[in-house]
Amino acid sequence: MTALLVLENARRWPLRLEGAEVVSAREYLVGSDWDERRGLRVYNFCRTYGYQTLGYYVSLLAAARGHRPIPTVETLQDLRLGPVVRLVSEQLEDLIERSLVRLKGPRFELSVYFGRNLAKRYDALARALYDQFPVPLLRASFERESRRWRLASVRPIATSEIPETHREFVIEQAEQHFGRRPRRSRSKRSFRYDLAILHDPEEVDAPSNEKALKRFVRAARELGIAAHLIDHGDAGAIAEFDALFLRETTYVDHPTYRLSRRAATEGLVVIDDPISILRCTNKVFQAELFERHAVPHPDTVVAHEDNVQQIVDQVGLPCVLKRPDSSFSQGVVRVASEPELHARIEEFLRDSELVVAQAYTPSEFDWRIGVLGGAPLFACRYHMARGHWQIIATGSSGGRRYGRVEALALEQVPSKALKLAVRTANLIGDGFYGVDLKQLGNRFLVMEVNDNPNVDAGYEDVVLGEGLYRAVMAWFRDKLDARGGDESPLG
Repeated sequence: MTALLVLENARRWPLRLEGAEVVSAREYLVGSDWDERRGLRVYNFCRTYGYQTLGYYVSLLAAARGHRPIPTVETLQDLRLGPVVRLVSEQLEDLIERSLVRLKGPRFELSVYFGRNLAKRYDALARALYDQFPVPLLRASFERESRRWRLASVRPIATSEIPETHREFVIEQAEQHFGRRPRRSRSKRSFRYDLAILHDPEEVDAPSNEKALKRFVRAARELGIAAHLIDHGDAGAIAEFDALFLRETTYVDHPTYRLSRRAATEGLVVIDDPISILRCTNKVFQAELFERHAVPHPDTVVAHEDNVQQIVDQVGLPCVLKRPDSSFSQGVVRVASEPELHARIEEFLRDSELVVAQAYTPSEFDWRIGVLGGAPLFACRYHMARGHWQIIATGSSGGRRYGRVEALALEQVPSKALKLAVRTANLIGDGFYGVDLKQLGNRFLVMEVNDNPNVDAGYEDVVLGEGLYRAVMAWFRDKLDARGGDESPLG
């Protein structure tokens, strides 16, 4: 994509950067040539972004023309909304405190230039703010309240507001940002789209092993998509891509969610999209969702400090306690007696206002139905770890034991299970999900819906082989084509 730098007065921009064009805001808004151009990343450096100002219209019309505006109108609105700023402050609370702990005054302002700050000790905080509010030139104000720092406001700044002592650093960051050469495949073949696949090579329980990642990349190439493996160090360049595929375990209070939200805001096609992450990573939400939509599931109590006594009456003992954000069988415990129940739930309630308590439903395996775009894709039986009641057993030293994974053709799966899995996944969204079910005779109970389902070479792909990877990449291709090439829908 070509970078287009838009300013009220183009003559004020001090650089001429390879791969970047500079144009005035008025020329961009009314010039007849720009609405025909495709593949543009529009960096909006206008002095003001208020409603119906030049800066506002630059981002608005860039989206309408199928360009990629930075910042987007949605980001500009987020900057103006106090509740959004407060939410970001809460999400980054620990990072803010670690970064500003040495400061003594009641207020502090942090300048963020292309996701960086002049002082390295603030770099992590600057990157996190840029992930939340992707604006090239940004100023964040912090205030100390009750000995704790909080984010008070965030606003874009004009080039004229950059202190003279910062200008050399800003120029260096701009040159690095715009001077990055476009990612190219080693093949001479041209690709219509670029896909970023986020992964963490150090993650113990990564959703896809190395061989599976290579197969996703190969499948993408076959469908005209250049796929690139990235990590969080590449997050600042996410706007260069057309789509994002998360192959790192997702959490809400985590960079994976922030990157997903930013990518979706900037118009990328995303798996896992931020709404799916919010819905799938919280078991309290799913418990309420299943109850409301009559999805068969184990007897469940959403417990808090005032209704602990109802757990035994409603779900019985033994029962299973789950932290709302538990994953990979961690944060999930089985309790067999009332004293044990009270001890463990007291422990869980220290970290969360609510805890999920479910009737214990023993089985030799869990069904995992992979659902993509509202249709079943693959099916597995995840057998319990030997001598354990879960599919993953964690020893006292932290070692893991895993149960056997048995892949089956969809034709071998009871139709009731497939229909229930699809119906439940559709309550979450139209992305890529792993629906876990227990089978009790001819009945099926939904345990949970997972975003970011495992696809490991040699396990989930045993039946479909390369077809599994092609199906996922075909979903991306269809979504990208539906946008009309490089165009993205307004909003």
